[in-house]
Amino acid sequence: MLRGPKRTVERARKLRRALSLPEVLLWRALRDRPGGWKFRRQHPAGSYVLDFYCSGARLAIEVDGIAHDMGDRPERDTVRDAWLADKGVLALRIPAADVLRDVGAAVEQIVGVCEARSPLHRPADGPPPRTGED
Repeated sequence: MLRGPKRTVERARKLRRALSLPEVLLWRALRDRPGGWKFRRQHPAGSYVLDFYCSGARLAIEVDGIAHDMGDRPERDTVRDAWLADKGVLALRIPAADVLRDVGAAVEQIVGVCEARSPLHRPADGPPPRTGED
């Protein structure tokens, strides 16, 4: 599981109280566990705070506004995505405009990525049998 230092946890708590409109709309849909997937909002990971995180699929969801296209943000986002990938976490970036336009489509995309990242066989009581075992 990804964790962050204490100051990142404190920053995440503050950010939870100050979500942007696209984040609020997306959170309203994700907290209902679409597709059976559990999501966290403003989840601390290392020195970063992820907009949303699904530990079951090891998926970080970032809602990107126009600011992500300006200044050094693209490079910072690339470094962050590489750090997450090194930890086995995929960063899915969704434009804020897409969330505002159709939150349902954004949720469908997220659930689709979660399902694509899940193992084909998720046993309820342990690992699948080895080859030759019943």
